[in-house]
Formats: sequence, structure tokens, C-alpha cells
Amino acid sequence: MLKIKWFILMLLLSGFFLAQAGTKLPGDSITVTRVWDKENHNAFPDLVRFKGYFYITFREGANHVGNENNGKVRIVRSKNRKDWESVALFDMDAEDVREARLSERPDGTLMAIVAAGIFKDGKYLTLAPYVSFSDASGTTFSQPEKTTFGSDITPTLDWIWRVTWHKGTGYGIMYTADYKTVEGKRVRTMYAQLLSTKDGKHYEKVPGINIDGSPNESTIRFDKNDKMYILVRRETDDKMGMLAVSDFPYKTWTYHKMDVRLGGPNFQFLGKDQLIIGSRLHEENTAFTALHVTDLKGKILKTIKLPSNGDSSYPGLILDKKELWVAYYSSHEGKAIVYLAQVPVSRLSTKN
Repeated sequence: MLKIKWFILMLLLSGFFLAQAGTKLPGDSITVTRVWDKENHNAFPDLVRFKGYFYITFREGANHVGNENNGKVRIVRSKNRKDWESVALFDMDAEDVREARLSERPDGTLMAIVAAGIFKDGKYLTLAPYVSFSDASGTTFSQPEKTTFGSDITPTLDWIWRVTWHKGTGYGIMYTADYKTVEGKRVRTMYAQLLSTKDGKHYEKVPGINIDGSPNESTIRFDKNDKMYILVRRETDDKMGMLAVSDFPYKTWTYHKMDVRLGGPNFQFLGKDQLIIGSRLHEENTAFTALHVTDLKGKILKTIKLPSNGDSSYPGLILDKKELWVAYYSSHEGKAIVYLAQVPVSRLSTKN
């Protein structure tokens, strides 16, 4: 069994190295290129297309998380997906700036939402969402500023992980960390709230959603009938991912539990009756970055592993008619590096 797994991994990696060398590959091959490897830990990317450019944002730091509190968020862009220029760097002195998620606001500018706080000995002492906005060309970004909330929200240790815009309104899941001491041990639990915004800075609560299992990182998408889908990472209980679905005005929810854990979950609609989900895939004592093709309830129909191992995942996704572009990070080459994968849509078919 070990030999089989190693052989499969070598096949995947061989595709990666051929792509790096510029060798022409079959039309249904997955190609992967490096985007950024300049710091010790380059991770947690997101990906959008704006004004003819591909934008990738990611965190630079000493490690995944730690007492250093030296994490910074960088935004780079490229037209040819080979040469990347830096357009923003968010640095908040003694605070750790965590991964940004990118979205296009209704006014035609880009928004980056990040979290920043002080982390010490396995616990956040402070944590809050911040936003930055681009100019009309996407060339420069404003200094990040704290989000504000309606009167029914009391800020504590909070993180709005991603905002998705639909018909002039932005929606996001904000999760809150709560630390307690139980039988002499520190226990962290989390709870989630659905928020809405008109400008990206001020948020109001949308009541009704209720997810157990310490929900946290979440991505929201909408189908053509305005139905909201939320893909949620859960950190306690059975830890299985959750797909929550609701019709407008998003007060009553149906919950579908998945058969896998999630990490850095993201997804897009694939045709009328499928989803393409990008996430961390846990297997035995390690993890990979994987793409899952599922039905609309999150039942997995097909899984594709990208060249990756260990500390990895957090894929940003752009789906075209012929290609799926995936920005992700992985540590399979010795340290956490940001990559861009080009996946032919034909590889996502569940009929072969």
C-alpha cells in the first residue's frame, strides 16, 4: 500500500516538475507553477480576476502561527500568470496579519478583508476584522481599517473570513473564538454569525443560521435563483464539513453534513447540479490540497489531489469554461510556498 501511494505521489510531482520546465503536456494534464516563495512561510492564498489581471493574496510569516506576531499580507497580480508584481503589503507592527480574502465590490473596486491580532502561547489575546479597498484600477490599496458593526453585535475575538457580493450586498460568516479552562486545560470553542454589508466596512447581523461543532472558515456562494450556499469548516464534535443552504431572505436553513473534514474551504458551482470544492484533505497523519466534485448536498463524486503535502490548502478558485485555476499553498518542497494550478475542466468530469 505504501509503494502504491508513493508511486501516485511521484506521478503528481512529475507533472509539476514538467510544468516548471516548460515541457508540453497532454491537454488533460494539470500544470502547476510557483507564485511566491520569498519568505519562510508563504501561505493561505486567495485568487480573483480583476481588470484583466489575476490577483493572488497570501500571508508571509515565520511559520503557520506563533508568538512572533510578524505575519504580513501581500497582494500580487499578473496578466500572464508567470510574472507577478506586488501591489500591496499589509503590516501592522506587533500584530499578526492573517490571510486576506479578495472580492469585487459593487462600485468596481477590489476589497481585501483580513484579520489581525496578537497571538500568544496558543491563544489570541486580540483579534478583529480589517478591510482595505483598491483604487479603480486595482493598482493601490488603502491602509486596512477595522470593520464596524450594528448594535446587536459585540466585538470580541472575531474574524470575517470571506465576503461574497450578491445583488449589491456583501455576505460573510464571522466566527468568534471563546477560550475556557476545563479541568485545568484550555479549551477553544467557536460560534458563527451570518453578516451582511453594503460597503464592506459596516456589518449587520442576519439572524437564523445555527451551526454546531465550532464553525469557523466559511465560503458563501449564490446560485442563479438567489439561493445561498455556505461551506463551513467545523473544528469540534466529528469535525466534518457542513454545507448550509437557504432561500432568500436567508432565515430558514437546511444543513448537509459532509464525509470529510475541511480546511480553508472554497467552492464554485460546476454546471447546474454540481459543486467543485477546494479544501485540505486529511489522510492518516498528513494532509493534501484536494479538489472535490460533489452534488448540491456536498456528497463527494470525485476527488483530485494537487501536488502537495503536510501544511497546505486554502485554495482560491477561478472557473472558466475550459480551465479551473487554483491558487494554493503547500510545504511538499521543504517550506510553505504559494502555487498556481491549471486544471482542465475535462478532469473534473465524473463520467470518466
